[in-house]
Amino acid sequence: MEKQGNIKISSENMMPIIKKWLYSDKDIFLREIVANGIDAITKHKKLVDMGETDKEENYKIIVRTDEKAKTLTVEDNGIGMTADEVEKYITQIAFSGANDFLQKYENASGDGIIGHFGLGFYSAYMVSENVEIFTKSYKNEPAVRWESDGNSTYTISETDKVERGTKIVMHLAKAEKDFLKENVVRDLLRKYCSFMPFDIYLNPKGDENDKPINTTTPLYLKDPKTCTDEEYKNFYRDTFMDFNEPLFWIHLNMEYPFRLKGILYFPQVKKQQVQLEKGQVKLYCNQVFIADNIKEVIPEFLMLLNGVIDCPDIPLNVSRSFLQNDQQVQKISKHITKKVADKLTSLFNNDREKFDNCWKDIATFIKFGCMKDEAFYDKVEKIIIFKDLNGEYKPLSTYFGEELTEEQTKNGELPKAIYYVSDEAQQAQYIAMFKDAGLQAILCDTYIDPHFVSFIEYKNSKKCRFVRIDADIDGALKSETQLDEESQKQLVEIFKKYLVNSDIQIKVEKFKSGKIPAVINVDEFMRRMSEMGGFYGMNDTDPTKNATLVLNVTNPVISGIMTIDEEKQKLIVNQIYYLAMLSYKKLTPEELSDFVEKSSQILFDYSK
Repeated sequence: MEKQGNIKISSENMMPIIKKWLYSDKDIFLREIVANGIDAITKHKKLVDMGETDKEENYKIIVRTDEKAKTLTVEDNGIGMTADEVEKYITQIAFSGANDFLQKYENASGDGIIGHFGLGFYSAYMVSENVEIFTKSYKNEPAVRWESDGNSTYTISETDKVERGTKIVMHLAKAEKDFLKENVVRDLLRKYCSFMPFDIYLNPKGDENDKPINTTTPLYLKDPKTCTDEEYKNFYRDTFMDFNEPLFWIHLNMEYPFRLKGILYFPQVKKQQVQLEKGQVKLYCNQVFIADNIKEVIPEFLMLLNGVIDCPDIPLNVSRSFLQNDQQVQKISKHITKKVADKLTSLFNNDREKFDNCWKDIATFIKFGCMKDEAFYDKVEKIIIFKDLNGEYKPLSTYFGEELTEEQTKNGELPKAIYYVSDEAQQAQYIAMFKDAGLQAILCDTYIDPHFVSFIEYKNSKKCRFVRIDADIDGALKSETQLDEESQKQLVEIFKKYLVNSDIQIKVEKFKSGKIPAVINVDEFMRRMSEMGGFYGMNDTDPTKNATLVLNVTNPVISGIMTIDEEKQKLIVNQIYYLAMLSYKKLTPEELSDFVEKSSQILFDYSK
């Protein structure tokens, strides 16, 4: 006997609000419908375990696309529903819940309503003009058919369905025809349902060769002690479609004080000059996909990794405000951070060679994590390493000096200078001078290093300061031998007289090595200010406007320049300047042209 009824809410009012606020991606409806089927199977399995119904050997979800009929069908062999249960759970709860939602959240922002309205079944109307339900309960009662277009009426009647379970048939709207394509649905199932606990089939042909679209026992659910390296690598490749092997991984497996399972992978860096490339950390609730990179659960810096995390204690549909304020979620986030820090420390202590070999790939992640999370920095500060000029990695702390006392600070004493290289090729001349003088510097050549250097200075302000290798040449390399003041004055006058750059400052020093006639020196503070200006789009950001040309009187060209005629002095002075500038930065087109012209003249004079 067919029964008709009225629904007190109109989807004409509700649907625009749902589509605007509830989900940014409407394709999540498929997750909701399949998850309902999984829930129905789980309930039946529970009844079997309690001995209240017969055992089922082959639980499954079947998804079918029919482009001709314009339907998308999801069928389970779970607990099923009686007519009374359909009335209660579909007509009354779903639609009355929708009515409550409409009244309460019509003027709310999206962040405020997510999770307050359990869509479940009703999400089907985001893509459907009409929805049918065919269901038969595990109880000995007639099968039921329910149908509604989501507006004001519905019909419910008996049907001839024989097998236990529920079939939802969605008659898709014209604008949603893409959801009739098998490849589109396959991608959605892989995205949202890859790890659901019961087999899911897409358009099965009915033969034994059909394979489920999902993995019901993903690796992260297994005991880490039973997992092999090959299994971890295969899981990584299949889940993230990255055919570069991960460097290493962390298997999270916790039951108390909260439930948490997952695997975080440290991927290889695809570019040598790495920037902050985001990874993909997938969040699940009982094997049901929630979203990628939920920063309230997963610390922001961990999003540079790839991984899966399953937190059964987090609701499937949940508001951001709930996550931000929930203490359990905060504990989960802190625990994940601690486990990552513990893994890195363990690798550093127990397999230093591997840690050093991985450093170029994980350095950006660790540095970013230190700056974003105080607790993480406290745990890993002793394992932060840098490569020196000999190619050896050493902990950063080994370069620190003794902490300055208050008295030393009052007297204007500076903490120990840590010299660093930001560009090995461009700063090769300075590196050579440091090596000749037996001095060391560290390599800081990644995108994040300028920020990280400032961060370390802030955290250790009385132990160190960072000085780029070209910023303190006269302080680092000069000889202790006193210079003849009269000779210094004469050299400065000659250079000021003939130098093409009349704005540059000139200084005379006696270096320990005489290989280099002159170098460009730009104060560290002034250069950083200039670079910061460039970062914020300021125009006048040329650091060489604050540069000093430091002449090395140990070099025979400099010491002998006063003995040659003025014509040659003019030629040599500018050649020395250009050579020094080339070691600091690229020449402008005009400078380069003048340099080539003067080089040709010198070669011509030498060939006579």
